[in-house]
Amino acid sequence: MNFQGLIIGAIAFAIIGIFHPIVIKSEYYIGKKIWPLFLLVGLLLIVLSIYIDNITLSAITGITGFSSLWSILELFEQEERVKKGWFPSNPNKKS
Repeated sequence: MNFQGLIIGAIAFAIIGIFHPIVIKSEYYIGKKIWPLFLLVGLLLIVLSIYIDNITLSAITGITGFSSLWSILELFEQEERVKKGWFPSNPNKKS
């Protein structure tokens, strides 16, 4: 039996679940201006995934990189959700 697909799928599910609160907290405390960090981390992880020989680890690294890139869009959408009142706004955040 080959469990690589199952492992990659489960970890991808966890990575997506982990990035959700990261985006919410990032927007709450810092705002959307943190998007370049998500871009840098995403690109670095994607490039790193190319050089990793282990298929499972390479896939997990690539998934994490692309999740970081997707988080850029989510940061901007999170700002809109805050404006709509769906999420709390941080009164101490410097915009």
